[in-house]
Amino acid sequence: MDISIIIINYNTFDLTSNCIRSIIEFTKEVSYEVILVDNASTECDPQNFLKEFPGVNLIRSKTNGGFAYGNNLGIGKATGEHILLLNSDTLLKEDSISKSLNYLKKIADAGVLGCRMTFIDGSIQHTARRFRSIQWELLDLFRFIPMLMLYKKRSRLMLGKYFRCDENIECDWVNGAFFMFPGKILAQLPAQKLDDRFFMYGEDQLWCKQIRDIGYKVLFYSETTIIHINSGSTIPKKQLSLRKQMMKHEVEIMYLRKGKSLYYYFFVLIYGLKETIRNIAKWLILKFSGRLIR
Repeated sequence: MDISIIIINYNTFDLTSNCIRSIIEFTKEVSYEVILVDNASTECDPQNFLKEFPGVNLIRSKTNGGFAYGNNLGIGKATGEHILLLNSDTLLKEDSISKSLNYLKKIADAGVLGCRMTFIDGSIQHTARRFRSIQWELLDLFRFIPMLMLYKKRSRLMLGKYFRCDENIECDWVNGAFFMFPGKILAQLPAQKLDDRFFMYGEDQLWCKQIRDIGYKVLFYSETTIIHINSGSTIPKKQLSLRKQMMKHEVEIMYLRKGKSLYYYFFVLIYGLKETIRNIAKWLILKFSGRLIR
């Protein structure tokens, strides 16, 4: 088996079904299995998935242990040489899985691969990232400075929203909505599995840090595109509170990277102030316009 595709479902029956349909329609050049982990959904009986997709390996978790917990359940049943963690709110438009896997296999010491993603309206999601740093936060705060740089230099220095996702590149971390890696690297990770200390959000960055720490590369692949509906299982009014949780995880990851050094405390000060002001602005826009800006 070339690849095991693991999808977590939590009360997103329609989204998950559409995702599986797109896998079946477009994935032609590699052998694969779909492992669907239901994280104690209450929306409907998870057995309903098997009525349309009898070939899917359905795992029913008795508890909702979070994203990493569910993926580790799926990995425990995986038989593929490679693993793809695929969000339930994604849609394939072409054979992205085969293209990505073929590219991953060509790169020496490849540890993780993420691909180009767009929102449903076609706008780009900025899924290739640098780890946060004091330099990154200050340049982002005074963004006229990076905007004075040539695009090539700016994009490679900053990535994220400064990068058009227009070339294959090695980066610090990629979005967990499409997270492909060789199964063999799991045995080399600290707990011999995906770190599950976070219930949700920030796991992808944490995993990429740990994978880089053991000597593997994190890759962004631009030559195929999937749709990521994004937050399909989350109502907009909850997203601002989730951003606070994400901030907490960012700070914890910085602690893991730098320890409680002077650098760490200075970063927390700059990042905390910047993101708090940004979140207040987002809340005000949501309150008065009903629109949550990205």
